[in-house]
Amino acid sequence: MGGNGSGSGSADKRPNERLGSWFLRSGWSKGELARQVNRGARQLGAHHISTDTSRVRRWLDGEQPREPIPKILSELFSELFGCVVGIEDLGLRTAHQSPSVSGVDLPWAGPQTVSLISEFSRSDLMLARRGFLGTSLALAAGPALIEPMQRWLVPGPVGHEGARAVAAEATADRSRRASRLSQPELELLESTTMMFRQWDAQCGGGLRRKAVVGQLHEVTDLLQESHPQETSRRLFKVAAELAELAGWMSYDIGLQPTAQKYFVLALHAAKEAGDRPLGSYVLSSMSRQMIHLGRPDDALELIHLAQYGSREQATSRTTAMLYAMEARAYANAGQPAKCKRAVNMAEDAFEDCTPDEGDPDWIRFFSEAELNAENAHSFRDLAYVAGRSPTYAHLAFPRMERAVELFGKDDEHQRSYALNLIGMSTVHLMRREPEQSAELAGRALKIAKRVRSERVNNRLRKTVDVAVRDFGEVAEVVDLTEKLAVELPDVTEAAAQAI
Repeated sequence: MGGNGSGSGSADKRPNERLGSWFLRSGWSKGELARQVNRGARQLGAHHISTDTSRVRRWLDGEQPREPIPKILSELFSELFGCVVGIEDLGLRTAHQSPSVSGVDLPWAGPQTVSLISEFSRSDLMLARRGFLGTSLALAAGPALIEPMQRWLVPGPVGHEGARAVAAEATADRSRRASRLSQPELELLESTTMMFRQWDAQCGGGLRRKAVVGQLHEVTDLLQESHPQETSRRLFKVAAELAELAGWMSYDIGLQPTAQKYFVLALHAAKEAGDRPLGSYVLSSMSRQMIHLGRPDDALELIHLAQYGSREQATSRTTAMLYAMEARAYANAGQPAKCKRAVNMAEDAFEDCTPDEGDPDWIRFFSEAELNAENAHSFRDLAYVAGRSPTYAHLAFPRMERAVELFGKDDEHQRSYALNLIGMSTVHLMRREPEQSAELAGRALKIAKRVRSERVNNRLRKTVDVAVRDFGEVAEVVDLTEKLAVELPDVTEAAAQAI
């Protein structure tokens, strides 16, 4: 019985309508789902699992699969749909676990952080197909996500039972391996991380993601050697920046559970580096992901944690970015007064930016263009929440216009340029100006063809869908729709239909 992953059944079991609904929407065949589950089970070391089409049919008929299949199914559907698809959402039951084996509640200790990053990045590099990447079990949200992240601020290692023993063993192992890292090599690692960040801004997350993951894995090898304290700190900082970037690139191409796991690991590495502003930046990326996934309350918790943790060390530029993200979260939570206050705070903090503040490279992206873009999107999001309110669309317009103007002069941030062209297009739709909307979306389409970003592609498709729904008879909208179908086909939808 264990070999086929079946659970206990009963004569009166009913079809699992929740699982059936997600399965139908996926476009997968029963055989494809079985193959994905088996692949995920092997990656978790559950070699006794051998699922086939008949077993999938039994799950759809109401049979409860045994662990770890519910977790694998949760990740598979979360990855595919880009949202949190919990085990309960699939109509399945899961055994209660201790926090130590969940996807984001990890020991806060250096050796475990190195080991976990090494294991996860290696898994990511080994698995080429999108259906199952890495060893994260599912997207975490709500208290399951927020409570472990709050431990970021607890002084010293706060792991789970047995963490001290593992840490001592790993420390002893490192002491047997002398450092082979020279100062020029360390500086080269740091400059390479900056280069990867520039590539991401120019080309999107789909082009260089594996190179970043590979570099991250190499850094974890170095962290297993014995180094002077300052060298170890700098290496952990490099690991944190690379893990955050790997998470950001994964988010950009729609691999949401993978992105979250990298963000969590990046936060752990930032803690080991003793770099609270960097940790706050990681939390801001996690907050942005929660907004994307429709969980603004979680986004607010994360951004407030970031602000609290870095309040005495963050530069004015970092402070402005955090306020801007707070505004985005408030907008999506439907709290206009708090959103406006956060927008004003972001603009005030940005005015205090000076070249001699010593901003780290990871925050230099937050330019005047980014400030206007974030605040414009906050008011645009408020307009959506308020039923496409013309008042908030009016507030978004000048800021979005300024962002488009500035990004249009910047060859290094093409993805941001495309996203803001699309944002401006949506504002024109709210103002009932379909011709202008179509013109901006058409400009974004030209960039989307060069930038490997599912985020750009999906936002563009959704914007055109709204234009067709509201102004389908307008000639410019008709032309844009035809161009989009030819020049940027929805390969995901086509693949699903082919199965």
